[in-house]
Amino acid sequence: MRVEKLTDIKKELRLLNSEALTEICLRLSKYKKENKELLSYLLYNVDNPLGYAEEVKSSLLINFQNLNRTPYTSTKELRKITRLLAKHAKYTGSKEVELELLLWFCANFLEYSDPYSYHKPLLTLFNRQMEKIKRILPKLHEDLQFDYGTHYQNMIDAAHGKVRYFNKFEFELKD
Repeated sequence: MRVEKLTDIKKELRLLNSEALTEICLRLSKYKKENKELLSYLLYNVDNPLGYAEEVKSSLLINFQNLNRTPYTSTKELRKITRLLAKHAKYTGSKEVELELLLWFCANFLEYSDPYSYHKPLLTLFNRQMEKIKRILPKLHEDLQFDYGTHYQNMIDAAHGKVRYFNKFEFELKD
């Protein structure tokens, strides 16, 4: 079976009437949960992506609060949370929302997990999220860079005292 190119699909969709488009969207939403979630975001939350980020945070806070204290299982649970955060950030397509979710994740990591653990995958998970924040921050508008930059710097300072083997100087922003 040959899958059509995206440009061909766009041309065909433009030719369809609204009733046929609605039917196609509903049919797509029946097959995968991700399609349904994306469609839900596009219909109800596209005008307020930061509000959507707050909804995502509140739904995932329970996962942090119920986090297991053993390093192996907590690492697995934290990876699941990062996958969910990445999926929802991808729906919005906004670097600001992605940064907001990553900072929230790191703050909750420090609060609810055992950052002073010797379990290397757990520490690597935190470091990877901090690297993502450092990569995304310069891509934002200058005002947002300043706001989130101070929050990020506070996160670095908090992690320096709590996370084992955390190199503060590796994550500092270069001016």
